[in-house]
Amino acid sequence: MPGERSAAQQAYGDVAPGLADLSDRVLFGEVWERPGLSKRDRSLVTVAALVAGYRQNELPGHVRRALANGVTRDELAELVTHLAFYGGWPVANTAVPVLRAAFAALDGQSE
Repeated sequence: MPGERSAAQQAYGDVAPGLADLSDRVLFGEVWERPGLSKRDRSLVTVAALVAGYRQNELPGHVRRALANGVTRDELAELVTHLAFYGGWPVANTAVPVLRAAFAALDGQSE
């Protein structure tokens, strides 16, 4: 909708408007729209990178995006389980509450 602020604009557009603009135009505009991978596959790759990189600030939004892009709850749980062995137990353990909160939000529960 016209006038609606993007997630990047809401998160940091007031402090770093250039970063928000690049996020909107380049990252979510150009990169996410490239034809080489589906949005679903891009979501799996992104969530895996965020979990493995211990990027807790960005993970909740991308878990929600992954679910919206067709990644299932079971697939996200399996992704975290798999990364426990490749990324480390602590990164997987820290990702579980993020999944729990995203699933609860979808179910209309507060977490």
